[in-house]
Amino acid sequence: MPDFPALARVPDPSGRLSSPTPTRSESAGQGVLIRYWAGARMAAGVAEEWAAPGTIGELVAGAGARHTALLAVLPVCAILLDGIPVRPDVAVPAGAVVEVLPPFAGG
Repeated sequence: MPDFPALARVPDPSGRLSSPTPTRSESAGQGVLIRYWAGARMAAGVAEEWAAPGTIGELVAGAGARHTALLAVLPVCAILLDGIPVRPDVAVPAGAVVEVLPPFAGG
């Protein structure tokens, strides 16, 4: 499997650093975009990164291997594929977006 680098942070028009958000057509040939939210983002140390297509289980295992602090957070996270909760055996095609969401507090 190819190794997809994490997305670079670039200044937006206001000068703040933000991660680029590709459109589905831009990402379709490159792999899967993994987005980390809240505590998962803190544990991963990145907001989003590219990965090679595979199953949800393979993508989550790869994320844990790349970001070992994430291993403590992943067991309580919801994993979404294009906005829909999925099981580990679901195949993830190129161009998809996988989101890692830890439980949120507040009201």
